[in-house]
Amino acid sequence: MSATERLYLQDSYCFETDAVVSAIQADSLAFDRTCFYPGGGGQLPDEGFVKLKSGEVLEIASAQATADEIIWYTCDTPPLPAMLGRSIQLILNKDRRMALMRYHTVLHILNTIALRDYQGWITGVQIGVDYSRIDFNPLNFSAVVSAELEQKVNAVIVENHRINSLVIPEDEFRRRVDLLRTLDVKPPISHGQVRVVGIEGFDAQACGGTHVHCTSEAGRFSIFRTENKGSMNKRLYVRLDQVTKPGISPKSS
Repeated sequence: MSATERLYLQDSYCFETDAVVSAIQADSLAFDRTCFYPGGGGQLPDEGFVKLKSGEVLEIASAQATADEIIWYTCDTPPLPAMLGRSIQLILNKDRRMALMRYHTVLHILNTIALRDYQGWITGVQIGVDYSRIDFNPLNFSAVVSAELEQKVNAVIVENHRINSLVIPEDEFRRRVDLLRTLDVKPPISHGQVRVVGIEGFDAQACGGTHVHCTSEAGRFSIFRTENKGSMNKRLYVRLDQVTKPGISPKSS
């Protein structure tokens, strides 16, 4: 059985696709290709549904990628064996995906500034739809630092940098410490390659998740709560408002 083709790696705005059911296992399905992100790197799996040619719909309750790079989707009702080999349509929750993309993008901006200006390495992250949280160690945090982070992140957002991705060989990645934002968790390596997400003119870091096309699509950023998580870790809760500059061309470096 071949690995699932991950369409979201080439186009984060791929919200639906035709696919073929390649395997069935209890209440789970695998497809030859998918637009659904299966979760990872702090980003939640996409939600949505499978639509059969007959018009029947199965909701996708969860998703998981295995070590052999096959993505399995658990449905709310068990799939029928007759679905194997059939063509179907995969449709994800677009609004939810867009929210996750916006938050994932802004956390790239935040973690770059935290490391560059405050020597803060990521120790944990959870990307949500209404807000997200991120942990740093060490980060000498205060109300002044909070205000500085907000100002610096929002400055990058409104500059409207274009966002793109590429893959590099694993050996090159291991030489590029500048692509890391955490010392404990390494990004996924697939067929000897590592995906790098770049914010043109600002940052590049290893990442397997989904992002918006340009920074202005993130919306205005704020830190609304902080917590101490142990003696060295600081947790920041962040929120995004509406998009600041809709409908303009991204900035290139």
